[in-house]
Amino acid sequence: MRRQYAWLLAFGVLLAGWFATPAHSGALSPDLQKSLEASKYVYIQSTRADGALSKSAEIWFMVHNGAVWVCSPTDTHRVKRIKAGKTDAKIAIGKADGPSFKAKGSVVKDAEVDKVLFAAFAKKYAGDWNSYEKKFQEGLVDGSHTLVKYDPQ
Repeated sequence: MRRQYAWLLAFGVLLAGWFATPAHSGALSPDLQKSLEASKYVYIQSTRADGALSKSAEIWFMVHNGAVWVCSPTDTHRVKRIKAGKTDAKIAIGKADGPSFKAKGSVVKDAEVDKVLFAAFAKKYAGDWNSYEKKFQEGLVDGSHTLVKYDPQ
């Protein structure tokens, strides 16, 4: 009887630990955080259906609440793969062969984060933002663009 209770207790502790684990299990190292702060672009490789990583894509980004956020056209492979359950990605900082980390992508709909993204992009990409602002803002409303969050792993 005691063995049965011990097993049940061990199982309960295991379950409690599993549910208590945060969705993003890895914080970025100070060096990677510093690189992100200094970089204008990230280079994202998403996971193809066969498990291989795609060619890297240069993209505007912001760091917010410990994650890397991007806004992509909804018809990109990056967004389609996340929607199909292929959420693993590799994110290189500053250049395609720059320092990198693994991440999990998710599609997010959050008007408050949209506002943070627009403000961050207006500051970070000031010279180009006027050309893209309307496209990004309208795209997130009409569905032609998608907000993607990459949590470091």
